Amino acid sequence: MDKIKLIEQEYTKKELPDFKVGDSIRVMSRIPEGDKVRLHPFEGVVIAKKGKGLRSSFTVRKISYGEGVERVFPTYSPNIESVTVVQPGKAKRAKLYYLRGRMGRAATKV
Repeated sequence: MDKIKLIEQEYTKKELPDFKVGDSIRVMSRIPEGDKVRLHPFEGVVIAKKGKGLRSSFTVRKISYGEGVERVFPTYSPNIESVTVVQPGKAKRAKLYYLRGRMGRAATKV
Protein backbone atom coordinates (compact mmCIF):
# COMPACT_ATOMS: atom_id res chain seq x y z
CA MET A 1 0.00 0.00 0.00
CA ASP A 2 2.87 2.40 0.66
CA LYS A 3 3.99 2.15 -2.97
CA ILE A 4 0.55 3.18 -4.17
CA LYS A 5 0.53 6.20 -1.87
CA LEU A 6 3.99 7.25 -3.09
CA ILE A 7 2.86 7.13 -6.69
CA GLU A 8 -0.36 9.02 -5.93
CA GLN A 9 1.49 11.81 -4.12
CA GLU A 10 3.14 12.84 -7.37
CA TYR A 11 -0.25 13.45 -9.03
CA THR A 12 -2.14 14.99 -6.10
CA LYS A 13 -0.07 18.15 -5.83
CA LYS A 14 -2.78 20.37 -7.36
CA GLU A 15 -3.93 23.02 -4.89
CA LEU A 16 -7.72 23.18 -4.67
CA PRO A 17 -9.77 25.26 -2.22
CA ASP A 18 -11.60 23.52 0.58
CA PHE A 19 -15.17 23.07 -0.52
CA LYS A 20 -17.83 20.81 0.89
CA VAL A 21 -21.19 19.43 -0.11
CA GLY A 22 -23.73 22.24 -0.37
CA ASP A 23 -21.29 24.91 -1.54
CA SER A 24 -21.87 26.72 -4.82
CA ILE A 25 -18.69 26.49 -6.88
CA ARG A 26 -17.38 27.48 -10.30
CA VAL A 27 -15.24 24.89 -12.07
CA MET A 28 -13.15 26.11 -15.00
CA SER A 29 -12.47 23.13 -17.25
CA ARG A 30 -10.30 22.93 -20.35
CA ILE A 31 -12.10 22.09 -23.59
CA PRO A 32 -9.87 21.21 -26.58
CA GLU A 33 -11.08 22.61 -29.89
CA GLY A 34 -8.77 21.60 -32.70
CA ASP A 35 -5.33 22.97 -31.89
CA LYS A 36 -6.66 25.48 -29.31
CA VAL A 37 -7.86 24.99 -25.76
CA ARG A 38 -10.60 27.13 -24.26
CA LEU A 39 -11.83 27.40 -20.68
CA HIS A 40 -15.46 26.60 -19.99
CA PRO A 41 -17.07 27.50 -16.64
CA PHE A 42 -19.55 25.17 -14.93
CA GLU A 43 -21.21 26.77 -11.93
CA GLY A 44 -23.53 24.93 -9.58
CA VAL A 45 -24.07 23.24 -6.23
CA VAL A 46 -21.85 20.40 -5.05
CA ILE A 47 -24.26 17.54 -4.35
CA ALA A 48 -21.76 14.75 -3.66
CA LYS A 49 -18.11 14.04 -2.97
CA LYS A 50 -16.74 10.53 -3.03
CA GLY A 51 -13.48 8.64 -2.90
CA LYS A 52 -10.11 9.42 -1.39
CA GLY A 53 -6.83 10.56 -2.81
CA LEU A 54 -6.27 10.33 -6.53
CA ARG A 55 -9.51 8.44 -7.13
CA SER A 56 -11.76 11.10 -5.58
CA SER A 57 -14.45 12.98 -7.49
CA PHE A 58 -17.24 15.45 -6.91
CA THR A 59 -20.62 16.02 -8.55
CA VAL A 60 -21.88 19.50 -9.43
CA ARG A 61 -25.51 20.22 -10.33
CA LYS A 62 -26.94 23.31 -12.01
CA ILE A 63 -30.24 24.31 -13.56
CA SER A 64 -29.90 25.28 -17.21
CA TYR A 65 -33.01 26.46 -19.11
CA GLY A 66 -35.27 24.63 -16.67
CA GLU A 67 -33.39 21.33 -16.92
CA GLY A 68 -31.13 19.92 -14.24
CA VAL A 69 -27.59 19.25 -15.44
CA GLU A 70 -25.09 17.24 -13.40
CA ARG A 71 -21.42 16.73 -14.08
CA VAL A 72 -18.94 14.53 -12.27
CA PHE A 73 -15.42 15.94 -12.06
CA PRO A 74 -12.38 13.89 -11.01
CA THR A 75 -10.74 15.99 -8.32
CA TYR A 76 -7.19 15.79 -9.65
CA SER A 77 -8.01 15.82 -13.35
CA PRO A 78 -5.55 17.73 -15.57
CA ASN A 79 -8.60 19.14 -17.41
CA ILE A 80 -9.64 21.21 -14.39
CA GLU A 81 -8.03 24.63 -14.50
CA SER A 82 -9.44 26.06 -11.28
CA VAL A 83 -12.19 25.70 -8.70
CA THR A 84 -13.57 28.72 -6.87
CA VAL A 85 -16.16 28.79 -4.10
CA VAL A 86 -18.90 31.23 -5.10
CA GLN A 87 -21.09 30.85 -2.02
CA PRO A 88 -20.71 28.53 0.97
CA GLY A 89 -23.68 26.39 1.90
CA LYS A 90 -24.99 24.67 5.01
CA ALA A 91 -25.76 21.04 4.28
CA LYS A 92 -26.93 18.61 6.93
CA ARG A 93 -26.34 15.57 4.73
CA ALA A 94 -23.39 14.04 2.94
CA LYS A 95 -25.25 13.60 -0.36
CA LEU A 96 -27.81 16.11 -1.63
CA TYR A 97 -29.59 13.90 -4.13
CA TYR A 98 -32.95 15.23 -2.92
CA LEU A 99 -32.24 18.42 -4.92
CA ARG A 100 -33.00 16.45 -8.09
CA GLY A 101 -36.71 16.56 -7.30
CA ARG A 102 -36.87 20.29 -6.61
CA MET A 103 -37.64 23.12 -8.99
CA GLY A 104 -36.66 26.79 -9.12
CA ARG A 105 -34.91 28.48 -6.24
CA ALA A 106 -35.43 25.48 -3.95
CA ALA A 107 -33.17 23.44 -6.23
CA THR A 108 -30.21 25.79 -5.84
CA LYS A 109 -30.37 26.98 -2.23
CA VAL A 110 -29.04 24.69 0.45
